[in-house]
Amino acid sequence: MAYQISDACINCGACEPECPNSAISEGDPTYLINSNRCTECFGHYESSRCAEVCPVEACQKDPAHQETKEQLLAKFKKINPDKTPKTF
Repeated sequence: MAYQISDACINCGACEPECPNSAISEGDPTYLINSNRCTECFGHYESSRCAEVCPVEACQKDPAHQETKEQLLAKFKKINPDKTPKTF
């Protein structure tokens, strides 16, 4: 399931540099997550970095983009063809 950024976002920018897939960008008025690039940090980290660093808990799972581990792995491989996913 991809993440999304809610209206609670205070536009601090803490999440953007944490995303290993460059899925987060500055929007107006809040940051945005590209669901086509979001793998929930699968293959990179044990948990989603954006949600961990957000001071107002604005990064939340997006129920409109539910994905299995297999789908997240396929997306990881497509975005990062030269990397081997880490397992936790």
